[in-house]
Amino acid sequence: MDEPVTIHAAKTHLSRLIARAEAGEEVIIARGRKPVVKLVPLETAKPKRIPGQWKGKFTISPEFYEPMSEEELALWYGDADPS
Repeated sequence: MDEPVTIHAAKTHLSRLIARAEAGEEVIIARGRKPVVKLVPLETAKPKRIPGQWKGKFTISPEFYEPMSEEELALWYGDADPS
């Protein structure tokens, strides 16, 4: 963490300060010599998606693809009593 940045300097160099915060640095903004605000990124970057990462982790049985019975459809649509 560097020295605090004054409000005037923060207004002048806001884009640079945002880039520093996005890079993981905490940027402190001060009114005069008194630190008043910490500039940090809102959220971390999402992990990169890896195609096929779930391959072999679970299986779907052939019954999954069979049509539902009338009773199951009634339950699905909320038309039947589940008990």
